[in-house]
Amino acid sequence: MTATASRRMLLRRLVSEHRIRSQAELAALLGDAGHQVTQATISRDLDAIGAVKDRTAGGTYTIPANGHDQRAERRQLAKALSDFALSVVSSGSLVVVKTNPGAAHLVAGAIDRSRPDGVIGTVAGDDTLLVIAAEDVGGAAVARELEHMGAEG
Repeated sequence: MTATASRRMLLRRLVSEHRIRSQAELAALLGDAGHQVTQATISRDLDAIGAVKDRTAGGTYTIPANGHDQRAERRQLAKALSDFALSVVSSGSLVVVKTNPGAAHLVAGAIDRSRPDGVIGTVAGDDTLLVIAAEDVGGAAVARELEHMGAEG
């Protein structure tokens, strides 16, 4: 298991078992377990595991029952598309998204986390990503949805 995977597994456990109100608390608990990390890493890890700060739970971090906050992930996808996508073109059940150099993986990750209807998966390079659409949905419908979301972001 990679160090990142191990740290994120521990982070899930910590968020589930403790009432954690700040990333500083998480940094201390992770440090006690041998994971010295920066606030930026904690922020990325919280996002990756689907943790959210729940005001109804006293401002503590929680992981929603379904493991992710769909609305937040869709907002993040809209922002990533708005910030980085230069073009979206479909062909059959494939969608090609051109991005700024170095940003394809950011958009692909946002797509993977938000799981738009009809998307099977993504493959990212440096400035291009391939989105694979389900046959029954088709690439044109997925491309339209991604373009629409990017316009909202």
